[in-house]
Amino acid sequence: MDNARKVAVDVLNEVFYNKAYSSIVLGNMLNNSTLDQKDKGLVTEIVYGTIKYKYTIDKILKEFLKNNFDKTDRFLLNILRITIYQIRYLDKIPEFAAVNEAVNLVKKHVSLGASKVANGVLRNYLRNKEGAYYKEGNIFEELAFKYSFPQWMIKLFYEQYGIHLCEKILFGLNQRPDITVRVNSTKGDYENIFNRLEENGYQIEEGYVCPEAIRIVRGKSIEENPLFKEGVITVQDESAMLVAPAMEIEENMTVLDLCSAPGGKTTHAGELLNNTGEVLAFDIYEHKLNLIGENIRRLGLTNISLSLLDATNYEENLEEKGHRVLIDVPCSGLGIIRKKPEIKYNKNMKELQEIVKIQRKIMTNAARYVKEQGVLLYSTCTLNKGENEDNIKWFLKQHPEFKVEPLFFGKVDNIIYHEEGYVTVLPNTYMDGFFIAKIRRTK
Repeated sequence: MDNARKVAVDVLNEVFYNKAYSSIVLGNMLNNSTLDQKDKGLVTEIVYGTIKYKYTIDKILKEFLKNNFDKTDRFLLNILRITIYQIRYLDKIPEFAAVNEAVNLVKKHVSLGASKVANGVLRNYLRNKEGAYYKEGNIFEELAFKYSFPQWMIKLFYEQYGIHLCEKILFGLNQRPDITVRVNSTKGDYENIFNRLEENGYQIEEGYVCPEAIRIVRGKSIEENPLFKEGVITVQDESAMLVAPAMEIEENMTVLDLCSAPGGKTTHAGELLNNTGEVLAFDIYEHKLNLIGENIRRLGLTNISLSLLDATNYEENLEEKGHRVLIDVPCSGLGIIRKKPEIKYNKNMKELQEIVKIQRKIMTNAARYVKEQGVLLYSTCTLNKGENEDNIKWFLKQHPEFKVEPLFFGKVDNIIYHEEGYVTVLPNTYMDGFFIAKIRRTK
């Protein structure tokens, strides 16, 4: 029988040292393990929690390991990380049990000497749980330790949003994400599908802001549900659900989706067309198009075609092709840290600046694909204004034939309606951080 904490350490080793995606490596390791469902849940909690709070945990460990932190055996260091996480952030696991389990695992997988180090560090921490591990009086160090974010990211949010919204963003990005599903309007009505989910034993609620959304509060894996397999529902965050309806899609239109993976917005557009018209969906990676194709077939959509395309390269045969053109551009992903906490540690300011060049190439090409009076929809899952507001302002200077049209998704406290017309969605329990701009070609 596999040990839950050993599996968690193996996952973290791949994420922290081999830059693996947490969701992928965790899924693979759990599927290949002999753990029962309860232990799989524990592994998932420990992995995501430890990644989420790595900055804070490492600040604590550096206090006890001193100059040896960077030289510490990786297995030992990850055992210390997951144990500090359990002690500091979980209530259900007794402290002595967490420490004993850690010491025994280090003794088994590293050495007796390393287990003595683990025992010393962890018991020292237990005596100093309320200690100050940052420079008091420094707002950036305080926020970084409290919310467990690198200081450069704290400063970015602080400078762009001010202290109040900065803290709101940090708090929101640390929330446990809900699973939300979108009702496929081509296969049934909302009320009927809602009732069928309840009959299948799910505890559910209506969406936070999207009329197509159903929140899964409690229940078994949604992908094993007959309604999912029948294509009646599909998993999608509510922020992403806002995008396709914002285009004001009408039947028989041609919709271009230039950066379509993972395909949620593509299929949503197909549903809004009610299987009329056409959605021309493109992506740079063939394996991602294959996954989108599987979803299209599951959802029973017949109006979507898939093609390889690098959206940074101009494609002449798409000139003025689309009534609606969607560019959900590659971005830094700072709005989806709830789901991918490793983004905290694998991004930097240089990458944020470099991605803007790619985004602007895509915007320039996409402008040429929009019919007169058509709509260009720009969206990202980041909160960096350099990739959002600044790009829209740049685009409008380059293309005076376009203008932003205001969007409104309802009065909720996490959506910012800018006077220019575009929208920023702040992360909370229900939604990822997002940015959406609807831009009309007027001539």
